Amino acid sequence: MAESVYKLIEGGTSEVVVKKSRFLGITFPVETAEEAAERIAGIRRKYYDARHNCYAYRLVGAEKFSDDGEPSQTAGKPMLDVLAGAGLTGALVVVTRYFGGTLLGTGGLVRAYTEAAQEAVKHSKVMEIRPRRTVACTVQYSDLGRIQYLFREEGLEPSVDYREKILLTAEVPEEQVARLTEAITNATAGQAVLKIGDMYIG
Repeated sequence: MAESVYKLIEGGTSEVVVKKSRFLGITFPVETAEEAAERIAGIRRKYYDARHNCYAYRLVGAEKFSDDGEPSQTAGKPMLDVLAGAGLTGALVVVTRYFGGTLLGTGGLVRAYTEAAQEAVKHSKVMEIRPRRTVACTVQYSDLGRIQYLFREEGLEPSVDYREKILLTAEVPEEQVARLTEAITNATAGQAVLKIGDMYIG
């Protein structure tokens, strides 16, 4: 069964203080790398006097992070791991650091950036979404009733296009695709023509 994923729909904020260094976390829903870049630029303008503005984001099919001058792998990657661990997509997290005068070491930085990201995510609003595929099914007119019934058994209402034969189309959760297509094949003795689209998140 395909796992559900979670889409960020409203951002949250956090503040973590470690040895007088302040870590300000904020999350944003983003759909594209360009939108993420705009958000990051906005944070850099707002906190222009901060030592670091580190970030991580996950989109459908893409992810990126930056340590923004912190030691490699101590900020952006741990923050990306927070997003991945929460199953989030369409999400950007930025953590701004105001240096407090005391070096935290690599372990301390990882913990601080991780906590700031986790707290920002915790205060965000997310929505569960499931991977889907478009299933298109071409059948004879005589099969329409039983095929519509099979779709409805899965909680789906297909669109129906009346042509020389009938084309039924629906967006089907990934975990239901195999069961539905097998049922259609069995109900039509293999006569149905099935086309299954690529998986997408939505």
